[in-house]
Amino acid sequence: MNKKFSLKMKTETKTENRRARKAWVVGVNMGYGHQRTAHALKSLAYQGRIINANDYPGIPPRDRKIWQESRRFYEAISKFKRIPMIGHAAFAVYDRLFQRIVDFYPMKDLSRAPFLTNRTYGLIQKGWGRDFVKRLEENPLPLVTTFFISAFMAEKFEYSEEIYLVVCDADISRQWAPQDPLSTRINYCAPTARVVERLKLYGIPKKRIFLTGYPLPEENIFGKLSKEKRDCAAVKSDLANRLANLDPNNVYLSKYCSLVNDSLCAAVGKSRRPLTILFSAGGAGAQGEIGLAIMRQLKDRIIAGKVKLILSAGINEKVKKLYENGAREAGVDEATGLEILFQDSIAAYFNHFNKALRKTDVLWTKPSELSFYSALGIPVVIAPPIGSQEDFNKSWLLKSGFGLEQGDLRCIGQWLDDWIDNGYLAEAAMEGFIEGEKNGVANIKTLVFG
Repeated sequence: MNKKFSLKMKTETKTENRRARKAWVVGVNMGYGHQRTAHALKSLAYQGRIINANDYPGIPPRDRKIWQESRRFYEAISKFKRIPMIGHAAFAVYDRLFQRIVDFYPMKDLSRAPFLTNRTYGLIQKGWGRDFVKRLEENPLPLVTTFFISAFMAEKFEYSEEIYLVVCDADISRQWAPQDPLSTRINYCAPTARVVERLKLYGIPKKRIFLTGYPLPEENIFGKLSKEKRDCAAVKSDLANRLANLDPNNVYLSKYCSLVNDSLCAAVGKSRRPLTILFSAGGAGAQGEIGLAIMRQLKDRIIAGKVKLILSAGINEKVKKLYENGAREAGVDEATGLEILFQDSIAAYFNHFNKALRKTDVLWTKPSELSFYSALGIPVVIAPPIGSQEDFNKSWLLKSGFGLEQGDLRCIGQWLDDWIDNGYLAEAAMEGFIEGEKNGVANIKTLVFG
């Protein structure tokens, strides 16, 4: 066995691990969504390790090849979408065949497994994932995974501990449900009530569905206070500072002053920083050009110190260079209020991203798993969705009042000023904070260990 991925216990016993409330936390490095969700659950992880089911030391070459082919195909079709007409048409066909979420109404039985699910189980039946589950079995702990295929593998190869699947979107396709949903052992952690109802239509037994909320980074909610003093201190103080920038004319605050003060346990003071916008590109570099457009449109405000722009390139070197070249052309840099957020490792990137969010006033992104970050009191400017699940995330954001759809990129300053002058972004920030679920990690911990 590869020593780098030996899961055998050293001094801990299974009972001690349970008392320590530890589990295997598993993601996949296919885009940021599943990894970001797993990273937020790092406090549950045995030895603090997040494991990727598709990329671990010692993974059999055949297993790696299957995972890689799936990842390359998705990334290729995502990039191909940028090509006018033909790219959109090709992605639409892919999305309909593999990611489509059918209309919720009229409600009907959707328990029958589709072609792709049957194909996935065919590969698992031939041994795909057996090695991974066998390694987990050396130290059997509760399995908390953010990707459905790793949950399917654990169930199929009869993993001896409980299996928990954390959903990363506001609505999900049938691909998230196993081949035989009625007899499944998988426990679902649903982020929204719609996911709960959707899983029922897919045939998942009610006893296997739990409305936990999405797991948000605890450091953004509690900060570094001790457990005894944890009262969402960080998210409240961050929101108070944010509202000073989002509602400088007191349009929203004059109407809802009591609500804000009671909710935050503090009054909103004067702004302590320039309006700060964080734009986050997708893991495959999707929509990096929107970041460039924001930079070019707001460069005068950035240079004047009125706006700070954070462009998140993640761990994508190409996106980083795209932003660096664009910054040179626009004549902006860190000294003038531009920050390019890039890290070599995914864990370091998520840590820096979460830290940057605490001083961010507006999160601009496609409606991915970051949609749930609106519960931190951060209004979301919604970039065009990519894929059926993001269409539903966008709908959820708009219906909930947590975000606004981006306007014409040729006149960003105009509609952004309008939203701030009328208190629209401040309203979205408070809606997300009050109505969004912030205790997803705690709820999942209680489910797994309680």
